[in-house]
Amino acid sequence: MTAATGTAAVGQPAHLDALRAELVSRGVDAFCVPRADEYLGEYIPAHNERLRWLTGFTGSAGMAVVTANNAAIFTDGRYTVQVRRQVDGEQYQYRRLLEEPPLSWLIEQLKPGNKVLIDPRMCTLDWYQQAHKLLGGAGMELVLSVDNPIDRCWESRPQPKVAKALLLAESFTGESSLSKRQRLGKSIAGLGADAALIFAPDSVSWLLNVRGRDVPRLPVLLGCAVLEASGDLHLLVDPERIPEGFAQHCGDGVSVVAEHEAGQLLAAWSGKTVLADPATANAWTQLSLEAGGATLIAGEDPVLLPKACKNAVEIAGAKEAHRRDAVAEVRFLAWLDAEVAAGRYHDEALVSDRLGAFRAEGELFHELSFDTISASASNGAMCHYNHQDNRPAPLVPNSLYLVDSGGQYSDGTTDITRTVVIGEPTQEMRELFTLVLKGHIALDRARFPSGTTGTHLDALARQFLWQTGRDYDHGTGHGVGAFLSVHEGPQRIAKAWNATPLAPGMIVSNEPGYYRDGAFGIRCENLCVVREAATSSQETPMLEFDALTLVPFDKRLIDVSLLSRHEIQWIDSYHARVAEEIMARLESPGDRDWLAAATTPLA
Repeated sequence: MTAATGTAAVGQPAHLDALRAELVSRGVDAFCVPRADEYLGEYIPAHNERLRWLTGFTGSAGMAVVTANNAAIFTDGRYTVQVRRQVDGEQYQYRRLLEEPPLSWLIEQLKPGNKVLIDPRMCTLDWYQQAHKLLGGAGMELVLSVDNPIDRCWESRPQPKVAKALLLAESFTGESSLSKRQRLGKSIAGLGADAALIFAPDSVSWLLNVRGRDVPRLPVLLGCAVLEASGDLHLLVDPERIPEGFAQHCGDGVSVVAEHEAGQLLAAWSGKTVLADPATANAWTQLSLEAGGATLIAGEDPVLLPKACKNAVEIAGAKEAHRRDAVAEVRFLAWLDAEVAAGRYHDEALVSDRLGAFRAEGELFHELSFDTISASASNGAMCHYNHQDNRPAPLVPNSLYLVDSGGQYSDGTTDITRTVVIGEPTQEMRELFTLVLKGHIALDRARFPSGTTGTHLDALARQFLWQTGRDYDHGTGHGVGAFLSVHEGPQRIAKAWNATPLAPGMIVSNEPGYYRDGAFGIRCENLCVVREAATSSQETPMLEFDALTLVPFDKRLIDVSLLSRHEIQWIDSYHARVAEEIMARLESPGDRDWLAAATTPLA
């Protein structure tokens, strides 16, 4: 499509032809195009959407691999339906990212002596080392170039957005930048390192108590940094992004280095030991450190865990942000029910915009935390559906509507999914919704000892679907930042192993679902915070979840006959809490009446 940003049409055959011609001119036989930019974040500025320009794919994870005669696009289970709608199957083979790794496909396509080009800024060091080993073992040569061939082919490429960063007050962060840097500097020294590469923009932003305006939906300052054991920090960033008062805000020991001088800064660590995360930082920065004479210690980004474990100020902010967010959601759901009752079946775009407008009226609101998933009927079967990529569909009578949305507020980040009925549900819809909700309740009610990871708990949310031979092809929960990324690590609740134990202060989502291709999607999502739990014996210290999201579930979709007594009590207790905390914040009598009806007890 031709976007309003001024970009040329995406996914055109001419783009693939132009790229192949560029590869021939460079004497290489294949090129890997990940859905990534030099910061390796989930959200990418328009001028860095190289995979989308080449293929038309808009998902948040994927990779295209192009050879002289073949091309393939690799996506995970979230995008099985979407990729076939967006990417031309005559140009690209559809492949499963995990089951059919791109490197294995490449080795099948090429022969010894062939050259494979990658941009080392667009992959982690781990991935680069794996590619070097596998391709080298097959007799192929890996060629590195930061002169990305797509940039040579992309006409009418959008200009980068450069805006001044926001300085976030300590009343929101709960700790000064200087305190954070000195605290983490001690941990870096404890690992035997002179410094650490702080690569992820959200880690840099958290460490400096700043937020950015350059990436839609992700309020981070685009830049990376080197943090010394002393607490001094060298920030690699476009100086145009630095606002007035930055030095005073961050405190002593912060220097700003222009991005084009990155090579010089990284080379200056000759003879020093630098901690870097090969799983999250790009290959180019780490290879540059090594080329300059630094010794790398492989280790996790030292900011990740402190950032994930929110302090008391951040938790209080998150709770207040969720209350304001709940007001917007309740107003929206009340409006939606009234519109459907009047026979007005709006399209997904209008409905999404209405929800966004309600959020924008809230205090401390900045923007959405991700593009709203406003999915009617069969579109709900695509976990990460985006109505902006298609002609928005109208709401369908007697179907399900799935809306996954969130906001960025100065005091917190929200993410909520509600599935509601448009008209009258079928008994099967009620049964499946109830099975998903039972999984949500089971996870919410869990108590678990310290050391428990999200992987240990994941089956709790799936058990009722599993008993009927069903499942969902995405994780059950992800971490969430404090006015930062709506998808934050290192914690996660998923089948795939995650080694990070859940700890007090971590915010995670609880979002089991069910999806039937061509029919509908169901997801029940709250955010919750991990806290210490009071138990009768106190023999083993326990943790539990405390829900942050305060919005009713659609009782019209609940089959009470499938619920246990404890599950009914949970729903009634949760709805009573929603009414108690949100009712007084609603100004409209109609909204209050809707909430009162939506939260009446099941029992």
